[in-house]
Amino acid sequence: MTIKRIALYPGTFDPVHYGHLNLMHRAAALFDELVVGVYDHSKPTKSILFPIEERIQMVKDTLNGHENIRVVSYSGLTVEFARQTGAAAIIRGLRVFSDFEFEFRIALANKRLNQDIETINFITDEKHTFLSSSTVREIASLHGDISSMVPPKVAEALHKRFNDDDGDEFNRPVPLRD
Repeated sequence: MTIKRIALYPGTFDPVHYGHLNLMHRAAALFDELVVGVYDHSKPTKSILFPIEERIQMVKDTLNGHENIRVVSYSGLTVEFARQTGAAAIIRGLRVFSDFEFEFRIALANKRLNQDIETINFITDEKHTFLSSSTVREIASLHGDISSMVPPKVAEALHKRFNDDDGDEFNRPVPLRD
């Protein structure tokens, strides 16, 4: 009997960008199944631009042809969700040096909560080191060109979010935290 190797890639994906997608593709190549867990903030600790349904659909729309990637929402502790999905590992990305300290602390806390689940950190592709969802949101809110940062459907959703039917700018504060 072969054991299915499952990994969880958690995040808010608000919005999903090419850096996220690069990690998804790389992780999917190493595991039998990759669960992309889109976090549903029941008590948000940060501003969320898109509702959970839209974030899930944006991720799904960008993953054509990846049979071993499943996209679902979750809330609560990530390590508990990983256990529920049968994941042996939690996938995280490291872009810059400052990411390491945060990810290191989270990995240690998760290990304390469940010693059976490993954290695997992928170093981002060099071309994506500057990318974060907050950077994409800010550039999009100022009508900058995000076509090299996100897939076309995501760019379209951002454009719609920051423009109403009359062409006036979206007047909600821009969430600046990832």
